[in-house]
Amino acid sequence: MDEHFYQQEFQKAVDAISEKDFDDAGLQLSVNIILESVALKIYKPEWASNVQSPLNAPGRIFFSVWVSEKSIGEGKLYYNIHALKVRALKAYKIPARSFAEEFRTRFEKEKENWENVSVKYGPLTLMEGWVVLKHDQLQDDLLKLAHQFMTISPLIDELLNKYRLKP
Repeated sequence: MDEHFYQQEFQKAVDAISEKDFDDAGLQLSVNIILESVALKIYKPEWASNVQSPLNAPGRIFFSVWVSEKSIGEGKLYYNIHALKVRALKAYKIPARSFAEEFRTRFEKEKENWENVSVKYGPLTLMEGWVVLKHDQLQDDLLKLAHQFMTISPLIDELLNKYRLKP
């Protein structure tokens, strides 16, 4: 896999994104190499157990789009939403399975807008899917997926508010 090529393409997509829209939604974007994959992550710091280090916090929720040697061989660009160790989120009391089940129930109405998506995973992966990897439209596909996530990110906020600890 040509990591440099994919990292550049992912970064170009991020650079083309309207920062205002994502800032207004409280979402941040990051392009990283993780587990031999190039990944775009979209997250909110408050969705992490450590808001100063939300990308590395033990407990965190984030959207990810990635390619790896395997996915390239399959001709797929994968995406998912992870909810890792949500019990570690200090401002909330979240039963992991309940959070995942409630997200999936609410996501059902949005499911038709996501290609090849499935919610048949354990509580750590709320949903996962893929689109055909087309190198000539990779940036467009990344932009489309990022904007799709932005439209459903309020679902996560609504669920977290339900589990917020009272001051």
